[in-house]
Amino acid sequence: MPAERRSLRSNSKADPSSSANGEKTRSGSQSSSSKDKAAPTTRSAANKAKTAPAKKGAKSNANSEMSGNEQPHANGAERVENGVNGSDDVVMEEDTAGGPTSSSSNSTNRDGDEKMTVVVPPSKGSRLSGQDKEEDVAMEGAEEEAKEPEVDPYEKTVQDIKTNFVLLERAVTHFDPRFTLRVLRSISSMRKYLTQDVLAEVVVDTYPSSSSTASYLLEAIGKADAYKYAAPTSKMELDSDKPKPAIRDILPEVDIYLSILVQIYLYDNKEVQTGARFSNALVDRLRTLNRRTLDSLAARVYFYYSLFFEQLSPLPPSPAAAVISIRPTLLAALRTAVLRKDIDTQASVTTLLLRNYLSTSHISQADLLISHNQFPATASNNQIARYLYYLGRLRAIQLQYTDAHGHLVGATRKSPTTPTAGGFYQASTKLLIVVELLMGDIPDRSLFRQPALERALHPYFLLVQAVSAGDLDGFLDIVHKYSEVFRKDNTYTLVLRLRQNVIKTGIRMMSLSYSRISLRDICVRLGLESEESAEYIVAKAIRDGVIEASLDHEQGFMKSKDVGDIYATREPGEVFHERIRACLALHDENVKAMRFPMNQHRLELKNAQEARERERELVKEIQEGDIDDDDAGGDFDGI
Repeated sequence: MPAERRSLRSNSKADPSSSANGEKTRSGSQSSSSKDKAAPTTRSAANKAKTAPAKKGAKSNANSEMSGNEQPHANGAERVENGVNGSDDVVMEEDTAGGPTSSSSNSTNRDGDEKMTVVVPPSKGSRLSGQDKEEDVAMEGAEEEAKEPEVDPYEKTVQDIKTNFVLLERAVTHFDPRFTLRVLRSISSMRKYLTQDVLAEVVVDTYPSSSSTASYLLEAIGKADAYKYAAPTSKMELDSDKPKPAIRDILPEVDIYLSILVQIYLYDNKEVQTGARFSNALVDRLRTLNRRTLDSLAARVYFYYSLFFEQLSPLPPSPAAAVISIRPTLLAALRTAVLRKDIDTQASVTTLLLRNYLSTSHISQADLLISHNQFPATASNNQIARYLYYLGRLRAIQLQYTDAHGHLVGATRKSPTTPTAGGFYQASTKLLIVVELLMGDIPDRSLFRQPALERALHPYFLLVQAVSAGDLDGFLDIVHKYSEVFRKDNTYTLVLRLRQNVIKTGIRMMSLSYSRISLRDICVRLGLESEESAEYIVAKAIRDGVIEASLDHEQGFMKSKDVGDIYATREPGEVFHERIRACLALHDENVKAMRFPMNQHRLELKNAQEARERERELVKEIQEGDIDDDDAGGDFDGI
């Protein structure tokens, strides 16, 4: 065993290319047994083997052994430290770094075949320290990867606008309005980053300096000298040797899209006068173009065109308001859109005209517009919601509360509930609450608990409480306290009509509570002036069907009739029918909004016809006896 151990350690640094070293090592190991007893190999000796005297002693011993034995071959003539080519043992030293270590050569060729490796396991403390270091490095790398590079909003906005140019070109090439709608939807995300510098850089990079459209856009944003201070940014401009590419024709869609961005910039910066002039010139230019790919963009142009003139003084509802001056332009645009079957512009201009008429209280003209114009059924969901809202306001003013309620319910259902569109949802809900009160119904309490409506509907919640309780004095106090809020919401005139409803509600509650009540008590509870006015009000409530009672003029009291089973009447069936009709209408709208691949039905029809022909041929062959059922592929049901 000692001889085998010595040979293993002595061969750990042997030269595998020399066979003489191996013979010398085996011969040397047999003649040095006495030396092994004098120099035992222990771990303490291994730690001391690093010192210089120990190395010198090992070298002198190796030389003395070599001088007393056979002469070495040529490959072993060189002196090697630690007796690798001699007969001394190679002592394994412990690595202070704590990692797994071995001798200077991990594997040697013994007799040309075997390879042996001697490994010293690291200590527990060193392994733990190594793992901590690796984990620290991994965590630092993860933190570096988690940190995304910051994107400059200026550069991102410019890049997004230029990317939309590609979508507009694709919309023109494929004649697909979905690409244009995608461009319009992206405006909301880049709107807060639109500045003079962003728009000027896009215009300078898009148009040549001689373009009239570029000068028109730059003048509107106050950057008429943008080309003078524009630095060459592209590699093509810096390289004067290479010829510049030919300038392509800019699509009108790109011009109108950049004009819309200028409109939005001017509107957000409250430059109303400049925006009105710019929009007026833009509408005149838009009327000269007849391209169906401009329909969605033209609708957005007219929208901001109307918004600018609504903020010009004198403001509505003044009879000399500036919005009255744009009515001929909007009517001409509506007539042109109907003739060209421009659905987007027709829907947008119709809602703008209704808004225009209602702002100046021209109810008869708004009614004539609706009666002589048919709103397109295939318009976008947002336009339908706006149209239903204005139509509901018009019908409520005309005392047609049932029709107004139906239109406002449709507007609230179609309106988005996102925070960006919260204003429209609140306005339509406020008007719907007032119309329901005018109809004699009480809105559900859960409506006022919605987070988007709770604060805005607080005055209307107090109003509903006063109406439902029949408290006339409390109702008048609420109207006086929140009159400014009702005027701002354009519901003040409708709220004033609720006084009769408060009285009717009080009478109905008293008819349900008492089988007989005197007119004097009714007059005291409702705060009426005299018994005669109370008698007239009760008689009108009976005629309108609000209560089921009878009046005794001689004794001066109201006698209520017994309430029968409501399910024995036709009212539950009518309500159920209304709900079914609403569900069917919603289903029809969803089916109309679905999109299908072009000509896909023809391909399916062709495949079905080919399958039928193959089945007929197969049946014919089976009938003629040319093929069996087994050859046909198993079970087969003939036609």
